[in-house]
Amino acid sequence: MDIFECIKHRRSVYPHQFNDEAIPDEDIQKLLKLANWAPTHRKTEPWRFKIFSGDFKDKAGQFFKETYLKTTHKPKSFKAKKIVQKFEQSSHVIAICMQRDPKESLPEWEEIAAAAMAVQNMWLAASTLNIGMYWSTPAYKNELNKLVQLKDREQCFGFLYLGKFNRKMPLLERQSSIEDKTEWFK
Repeated sequence: MDIFECIKHRRSVYPHQFNDEAIPDEDIQKLLKLANWAPTHRKTEPWRFKIFSGDFKDKAGQFFKETYLKTTHKPKSFKAKKIVQKFEQSSHVIAICMQRDPKESLPEWEEIAAAAMAVQNMWLAASTLNIGMYWSTPAYKNELNKLVQLKDREQCFGFLYLGKFNRKMPLLERQSSIEDKTEWFK
């Protein structure tokens, strides 16, 4: 698949769509190596990833369920159950983090954008390996430091749920054309 087709076919694949096939750690490592090729201003390479698999992944699901129940004003039992299910249905879960440049030599948004581009690199590569991904940013993401140690000035932007899936994702249309979102000045 060429890059044009790869970009057009990239989709969110939700954990309930994953099959039971485990993703080899070697494939996860391939995705991470491609993430490391993302553009980065001043070469800060701010993206950081915390990989959850095996028993720790299940422990993380329970931890975030308990966190949701403790920190939400009116928690809903179906939502608590769904938190655990997303972790259980995924082969791997990756916490997407960003390490802020200690010198603050560039605007924070540029490092956030670089981290997002690292995720996009992984996502495009994953689609060629029949690995589905879903990025979710739950309110309890800020509690990650209670589960795994974050470094000073490192923050979490959400979780990537990864799993193998069987069906081909349809090519969808965009809500509006690029012409509706573009202005040319010559």
